Amino acid sequence: MTTVIENPTTTLWKIDPSHSEIKFKVKHLMISTVAGHFEKFDASVEAEDDDFENAQITFEADIDSVSTKDPKREAHLKTSDFFDAANHPKMTFVSKSFKKTSGKDYKLIGDLTIRGITKEVKLDVRYHGSAKAWGADIAAFEIVGKINRQDFGLHWSALTEAGGMIVSDEVKIEINAEFKKVVPA
Repeated sequence: MTTVIENPTTTLWKIDPSHSEIKFKVKHLMISTVAGHFEKFDASVEAEDDDFENAQITFEADIDSVSTKDPKREAHLKTSDFFDAANHPKMTFVSKSFKKTSGKDYKLIGDLTIRGITKEVKLDVRYHGSAKAWGADIAAFEIVGKINRQDFGLHWSALTEAGGMIVSDEVKIEINAEFKKVVPA
């Protein structure tokens, strides 16, 4: 993902994939939870201030990198029943607003695109603070929210013998992200 800074007064921050995780959770058989994550992703934040208010945030994940600890399930998730990775290899997010709600809590609103379908989503963000380490400025965030997979064309469903759903429609999103400030050359 290439990010172009249009405003020279902003600071660019790039995600550190080795210190970040992009996870999701869904109910399985409506009695347990199955978790997954994406191995390959990129994100950036452009901020005018150190408190990140009104920052511009972009994100993308490589659908082929989905991991759930089950190769058969991962292969199924990549088919047209779910993500349709062959035709839609990336999931993307572009922020519309990033507003402080109190203390270190923010509301992030933006457009999430999965399978070529774009919907506005609202996510809760906790800014864990900044630190200086190994000569770099680091900022950390925790982002949580929920989406309905049906809204994005992930319609596959099946019922158990008793009539219960195998996979819930609600998907919980949990992101722990560490960003490094990009120092201009």
